[in-house]
Amino acid sequence: MRFRRRSFVNEAAGEAEEQNFWPSFADLTSTVALILFVLVLLAYIQNLFGAKQLQRARSELQQTIEKLTGSQQKVTQAEKRLRLLSAELEKGQAELKLSRERLDEQAEVIANSNEELSEVKARVQGIGMLRLSVLEKVKRSLQDQMGSRKGPVATVAENGNIVLDESLLFDYKSTTIKPEGLDFLRMLAKAFAHVLADPEVRTNIDVVAIQGHTDNRGSEAYNRELSARRASTVLDFMFHSEPSLGEKYGSYFAASAFSEFRPIAEGDTEEAHQRNRRIEISVALKDSRVREVIDSYFDRQDPRLGGEAAPRHQRDTPDAD
Repeated sequence: MRFRRRSFVNEAAGEAEEQNFWPSFADLTSTVALILFVLVLLAYIQNLFGAKQLQRARSELQQTIEKLTGSQQKVTQAEKRLRLLSAELEKGQAELKLSRERLDEQAEVIANSNEELSEVKARVQGIGMLRLSVLEKVKRSLQDQMGSRKGPVATVAENGNIVLDESLLFDYKSTTIKPEGLDFLRMLAKAFAHVLADPEVRTNIDVVAIQGHTDNRGSEAYNRELSARRASTVLDFMFHSEPSLGEKYGSYFAASAFSEFRPIAEGDTEEAHQRNRRIEISVALKDSRVREVIDSYFDRQDPRLGGEAAPRHQRDTPDAD
């Protein structure tokens, strides 16, 4: 009995303990579940706020990327423009260098051209002065031949012609040379023969014209005939007195008559009439010599100056009458 009672007591105690255990486990489970719920809720809330922040961050990141992309495009465009500007700058520098080189070349060419032009100018002036030089040589040769002898000497007029006064050669209205005029013309012929012996002088001389002039008294026909006969008489006697002059250099001489139409003194006084009655000796130069000098200059013209030289026939000028 006692064993059965004890067993009963033990069973009762075990049931009581079992009944106490299950409520405690349920409370623990509820607590754990509540904690898990709270944790899940907190995680959800955290994830909810984190997603929004992440979305905002992604949006800001996308905007930043777009800005960076735009900035990168601008930088790329700026680099392209910079490359273009650098290329244009290099091209401009190359063109500037080339222009400077061309300017230096043209400056050198112009300097050479100026030197050549100065040479041409000097040669043309030299040819122009040759006429006066020939006449001065004739005058000096006459003076040397006359020596200390007294007598009229030819003068060189402002136009460069040798002027022989009528009183030296002819009486009034006469075509016969005076004795003292014959001596003078002999010396004049020798002087011209001496001067024309110089090949350079002959190269530049076109004609030596013996010109007859009268005053304005008398008819035009009479004065023309008188001036022509006097010029021919003077030239004929010069050839006669100095045969070498006509034989060697006769082609350089010509006689011409100007009658009363080229007076050197105005008025109707006797002095003016006497001055106008005269023989003039004019030396005409060859225009071709001047043209040769000019043509030579154009033929040597540097093509870097630009343009083309005019054809020679276009540069020629009509010969003087």
